[in-house]
Amino acid sequence: MDLRIFTEPQQGAYYDDLLRVARAAEDSGYDAFFRSDHFLAMGEASGEPGPTDAWITLAGLARETSRIRLGTLVTSATFRNPGPLAIAVAQVDQMSGGRVELGLGGGWFEAEHEAYGLPFPSLGERFEILTEQLEMITGLWRTLPGDRFAFAGKHYTVTDSPALPKPVQQPTPPVIVGGHGRKKTPALAARFADEFNVAFSPIEATAAQFDRVDAACVEIGRDPKELVRSIAQVICVGRDDAEVARRALVLGREVDDLRENGLAGTPAEVVDRLGAWRDRTRATRVYLQLLDLADIDQVELVASEVLPNL
Repeated sequence: MDLRIFTEPQQGAYYDDLLRVARAAEDSGYDAFFRSDHFLAMGEASGEPGPTDAWITLAGLARETSRIRLGTLVTSATFRNPGPLAIAVAQVDQMSGGRVELGLGGGWFEAEHEAYGLPFPSLGERFEILTEQLEMITGLWRTLPGDRFAFAGKHYTVTDSPALPKPVQQPTPPVIVGGHGRKKTPALAARFADEFNVAFSPIEATAAQFDRVDAACVEIGRDPKELVRSIAQVICVGRDDAEVARRALVLGREVDDLRENGLAGTPAEVVDRLGAWRDRTRATRVYLQLLDLADIDQVELVASEVLPNL
């Protein structure tokens, strides 16, 4: 299984905090460093010093790392117009030498839209916007050099676009789609995604969602094996029960809750838990949600005592 570090900087982080984690993840042998794309803290966190823009952050990390892959889980389609987003992602892909991945979703956190003056359409309209953005962004990237791209949708129209710049990864950087919707989301993933992600969901519900994605692929004549299956779970890993309890306290969570609804325990326990996930869901990639960005020791512990045993 690939292990990736996944951060939530809207809860409060400077760019330097993210750089420190990304470098630790790269040095420790993780496959990727990902971040959320949010503008407002959740829960009781103050969010200070304030949000950082996802793609500005990834552009910086593209120049300050050399191997690790970089991406969003996930960018909200309500935050940016698809044309400029396609340009930004392609540029960061160039800056990184071809290490970028785009996770794209419909958006769900209404309060952050209100806090920063962003429109928040109905659920149905957000799904329409997401669908058109995926069509546009991948269409722009796939347009051959010298050709022009055009698109006419309900929400966006593109006329005579040179479809530049081109990403390093051809025909497109990997596209990640995820979610819990039973019909539309699997169908969208089957059409556009290289990877399907289910985040913070129980193992049986995750397995059922992966089955729906497989069925959606078969329905359109796509081999389901072309899609990477991934999960995201919060981590709270310690060398012994006392260290696990200390980390849980920092997160403001109960250890029993984290064991049930995350990846918590000693390295051996987490290896067993990941094995159960792999066997039941056939997931081959795991995003480890690191909520304490200062806890580089946990990043290194998982890399040294969990990763080699997968």
